[in-house]
Amino acid sequence: MLRIRHEVNGGPEVLFCEDVAVPVPGPGELLVAVEAVGVTLPVVRKVREGSGPVPLGGEVAGTVAALGEGVRGFALGDRVTGLCFGHGYAEYALLAAPFASAVPEGAGSVDAVALVRSGLVARGAWEAGRVRPGESVLVTAAASGVGSLALRLARAGGAGRLVAAVSSADKAGFVRGLGADEVVLYEEPAAWGEPYDVVLDGVGGELLGPAVRALATGGRLVAYGSGGGSVEAYELLVRGASVTGFQIRAVAQGRPEVYEGWRRELWKAYGDGSLRPAVHGEIPLAEAARAHALIEERRNLGKVVLVP
Repeated sequence: MLRIRHEVNGGPEVLFCEDVAVPVPGPGELLVAVEAVGVTLPVVRKVREGSGPVPLGGEVAGTVAALGEGVRGFALGDRVTGLCFGHGYAEYALLAAPFASAVPEGAGSVDAVALVRSGLVARGAWEAGRVRPGESVLVTAAASGVGSLALRLARAGGAGRLVAAVSSADKAGFVRGLGADEVVLYEEPAAWGEPYDVVLDGVGGELLGPAVRALATGGRLVAYGSGGGSVEAYELLVRGASVTGFQIRAVAQGRPEVYEGWRRELWKAYGDGSLRPAVHGEIPLAEAARAHALIEERRNLGKVVLVP
């Protein structure tokens, strides 16, 4: 089977294709014939900045090709999606059964990978922000797979003033179409307008400081990106503000009933047409480097998906 890997850290050019044997599922695992792979910023950053080569995982969707010992609730031929913590950039991938879910009838694999993980992160960040109806919300990385769903969930959830922060002005039309009332640029934090009750931050790094300073008195910032960064305690003190970290893997492992509840919510919203993921495009698996370049250069509008 075809698999994408890297042996050194660096830019998209370090990714290469290899031909390897199809893996065998262990206890509690599903072997999935992959039809779509969601490309995430954390994986892109691990390739460039990590301490060494790692399996390229993330969300995958496809058809169950084999079952490991002890798996219940799935059968050969089932269409599934889920989080892969091993090699996901491949024609076949292994999913731990607790991280897999059925893809409903009528949903494609591309929509599945664009909706489930990104939607779970967006849903969890919204929950962590404790957003009340009518409050003002700023969403960074608003044109990303997660950010685009965060905008839609915020609009549906009763946010008052909803503002999208993006890297370039050419994304303004896209994020306004997702429900943003206003659009601001990362490079102009002084022009972000009135302070916000809630900031949902998927960027981190150097943007974390301005995002904290954009909080209103009693404001809450939810950091769910992989960019790191540090927060000055004084900036929180003078605002009576707070910062909460959010990671969907921690919820899946520590609060599986919450994880499953959010997953059902997302599919219900998809089924009734009230929530649709934004997909930038489908790129052949063998051209994974092109997909990583799109994200590194911040050119994507919605989710970037690899298709074997």
